[in-house]
Amino acid sequence: MARRLPSTPPVLSGFTFVRVLGSGGFADVFLYEQQLPRRNVAIKVLLPEVVNPRVRDMFQSEAQLMSQLSTHPAILSVFEAGVSSDGRPYLVTEVCNSGYGERFRAETLPVAEALRTGIKIAAALETAHRANVLHRDIKPGNILITAYGHPVLSDFGIASSVYQGDNTTAVGLSVPWSAPEVIRETTTGTTASEIWALGATVYSLLAGRSPFEVPGKDNSPGHLAGRILKSKPQPIGRDDVPPQLEALLLKALSKNPIDRQHSAVEFARELQQVETSMGLAQTPLDVVGDEWGSNAIVINDNDRTMLAPLDAHASPSWRRAGYSGTPAQRDELALVASKRRRRLLWSVLGSAAALIAVITTVVIVVAQ
Repeated sequence: MARRLPSTPPVLSGFTFVRVLGSGGFADVFLYEQQLPRRNVAIKVLLPEVVNPRVRDMFQSEAQLMSQLSTHPAILSVFEAGVSSDGRPYLVTEVCNSGYGERFRAETLPVAEALRTGIKIAAALETAHRANVLHRDIKPGNILITAYGHPVLSDFGIASSVYQGDNTTAVGLSVPWSAPEVIRETTTGTTASEIWALGATVYSLLAGRSPFEVPGKDNSPGHLAGRILKSKPQPIGRDDVPPQLEALLLKALSKNPIDRQHSAVEFARELQQVETSMGLAQTPLDVVGDEWGSNAIVINDNDRTMLAPLDAHASPSWRRAGYSGTPAQRDELALVASKRRRRLLWSVLGSAAALIAVITTVVIVVAQ
C-alpha cells in the first residue's frame, strides 16, 4: 500500500520550515529552524482528520504534563506546544537524527545495547506511571537516539489524546507491540499492557523482528493479532542471548496480565540482573518521584525498593508512593494510610474543590 503524502507544514511564528522528517498514523514530523533561540527543532503536527475539539483540548492539557515529564533523561525533550492557525495541535521537541524504528531490522544489535536501552526506557515509563500517565504506543519506532547517543522515548501523550478522542479508528494500533487485551479492545491501555509492549520492544531489538512475526509467513496485522492472542512468541534465535534474558521477556509477554512483571521498575531490575550475570556494569535506573524533577533517585541492585503494581483498587497516593514488602506488609501500610487519611479528611476538605479542578485537567489517567 502506497504511503500517504505528508500534510502541509503549518506556518508558525518564530519558526521557519526546513523539510519533512517523517509521517506516522496520526501526525507528521517536520524540521523547523527556531529563530530565538536559534536552533533546529522537530515539530510534530497532528493530522487534520484526527483533530476534533475534544482531542485539541486533551492535547493541550497533556502538553502541560509532558513538559514536566520530558525532563527525564530518557524521555524526548519537549520545548513548546500549541495549536496552529489552521487548528492543528503541535509539539516542538529536540531533533533526533536516528532511532530504532528501522535500525532494529537492518542490523544485529549487541545484547548489551538492548539491555541498556530497555532499562533506560523502563525508567522513563516508571516515572510516567508514577504520575498516572500511560504512553499507549511503545515500540522500537518511538525510541529515538539523541545526538549524544542516548535512547529517549517519544510520542508521550500524543497517542493517548487521539486514542481517547472520537476518531480512534483513524489511528489504528501498532499491532506487533500491542498486548492481547489491547487487541481484544478490553482496554486501551494499562500498566500491564505497557509492560507487554516494553517486553515486545526489547525482544524486537534482539531478534530483528517483533515477537509474533514468522519468517516466510503472512505477517499482516490480522495474522499477527491472531498469533498474539493464541500463539507463543517465536524464539529469539541468537546464541549470545542468555536464557535468563529470554525467560524474562517471555514473562513480560504472558497472555495473562497478572503473570507479567508488576511494574516497569521490576522489569528493569530483571534486566539489570542479566547485566550482572553477563559481567556488565549495571545501567542506572533513573526514576523520578511524585514531584517531577525534585526527587530523582537512582536505583541499583543494592536498593531493593520495589513499586507495588498499579491497580484499579489502589488510590493514586498508594499507586505512586512506591511501597514495598510482602502483601501482608502492604496491607498494614494501607491500613495505616487509611487511618491517616481519615484524620486529615476535615483539614483538607476545604481545598478539595480546587484539588478536583486540578485533577480533572490531567487527561491521561492510568486505567486498570
